[in-house]
Amino acid sequence: MAGDETASGFARRDFLAASLAMSSAPALVSVASGPAVAQAAVAAEPPAPPPPSAAAARKAVESVKDAVLRISREVWATPELSLKEEKSSEIHLRELRAAGFRIVSTGTSGTPTAFVAEWAQGTGGAKIGFLPEYDALPGLGNAAEPRQIPGPTGAAVGHGCGHNLLGAGCTGAAFALKTMMTDAGTPGTIRVYGCAAEETEGVKVYMARDGLFGDLDACLAWHPTPVTGTGLLRTAAADMFRVRFTGRSAHAGVAPWEGRSALKGAELFAIGVNFMREHIQPTARLHYVFTAAGVAPNVVPDHAEVWMTIRDSDRQRVVAMTAWVRRIAEGAALMTETKAEFDLTFGIHDLLPNAPLASHIHRHLTAVGMTWTDQEQSFARACQKEMGLPEAGMATSILPLLPEKTTGGGTDVGDVSYNTPTGLFGWATMPLGVGLHTWPVTACGGMSIGDKGSLDSARVMAGVGFDLMTDAALRKAVRADFDHRVDGRTYVSPIPKERLRPDGIPAHLLLRDGTGEVVDQLYRPS
Repeated sequence: MAGDETASGFARRDFLAASLAMSSAPALVSVASGPAVAQAAVAAEPPAPPPPSAAAARKAVESVKDAVLRISREVWATPELSLKEEKSSEIHLRELRAAGFRIVSTGTSGTPTAFVAEWAQGTGGAKIGFLPEYDALPGLGNAAEPRQIPGPTGAAVGHGCGHNLLGAGCTGAAFALKTMMTDAGTPGTIRVYGCAAEETEGVKVYMARDGLFGDLDACLAWHPTPVTGTGLLRTAAADMFRVRFTGRSAHAGVAPWEGRSALKGAELFAIGVNFMREHIQPTARLHYVFTAAGVAPNVVPDHAEVWMTIRDSDRQRVVAMTAWVRRIAEGAALMTETKAEFDLTFGIHDLLPNAPLASHIHRHLTAVGMTWTDQEQSFARACQKEMGLPEAGMATSILPLLPEKTTGGGTDVGDVSYNTPTGLFGWATMPLGVGLHTWPVTACGGMSIGDKGSLDSARVMAGVGFDLMTDAALRKAVRADFDHRVDGRTYVSPIPKERLRPDGIPAHLLLRDGTGEVVDQLYRPS
């Protein structure tokens, strides 16, 4: 994840940047490397005609426009960090209730700021899910101005990943799809998952462990990016864990033989990991930091900790590497006569793409298109100038459908994608060349550039959602691709059973019984 270099959402935020760097499409260069993407990317084949539902989706989103913009602007104005999104989640819940959605659960899957809401019509029909997020990032508060200046709540917290837009687009798409289904008398169920804490330990993985996605026909999501497109990007699986070494303190000068250095255990562990690198697959990634290493050089440290992430192209490889690293920790402890505690805190699956769904999303992207006013382009160029980037403004063309490729990053959407067919795309809400987790993302998210992202993404998802609701052949094709990619594998959660909730939930949000113990079952889905 972004804020602390764990995995949830990382590749999703870099989705098109990474894809562009690996794409063979003409005139495209990597956003991540700095130069602007060419404004006229030409697909190898002529674009498919707009789906018939595109016009109805545009009309439906227009009818719920005020609610979409309320969500986006209010969440932007009251940014909250992961697991602290009390106001942000309630803004979504308030609008969902007003739109006639039933709140299935709050505090879902052990996370107080997560929720599930649902609306259904008729009997039977398809079930489509949406994945709004709403947590912000530290240090990225900014006004809706093309320069670094504190925002409504200062500079400490801000939506530098655009989750105010992401959440508004997903929840707004659910509202618009409800309107389309009501007008057409279409039976089916719309489900909205309040995906708290994407930037740390994404609740999607806990929801997947609880089986909350298994009955869906498909799930849809998007993410703000510098360019607009979709494709068959595969992302990495990951495990995150802490290795804690416990030794015995002693005076380092007078009687070091009486001590056993936890730091030496941690150092030997790191050396073992680095010698391991020669023998791992090229797709693997191993990275770590020392979070505790003693407090004074003249005292033998009795505690040390290493925080580590392992990534690879699929869960099987990650699980095998994690077992190897666990043995390295045990060996380091043996060599130093210390004890090693291996605490697996979080993990994610690789993201499974879905070819029919990606292709259909691309048709809707093309149908919606992008338009910017002169003022919006000037705002974007001013942001680029402030950052020392080429003043290319906003992207104006939809990228061609990107080919299948695996990247080194990961996303908690991966666990959703192993439970139901999942469609994901990026929509331009920040200037070309601007990376996520920077102040211009916050700035653009609080003005009309961001508003267009929320509304246009909702149009795409509402149209795709309606087609999935009404086209049995499309659903069959999407499911067949999903079944082929899953290939009979049963989903197994990467989170240890004993971990009931993410770390770092504020104490006042956890219900407790008379003894002070947390009452976990009160936060399970109903």
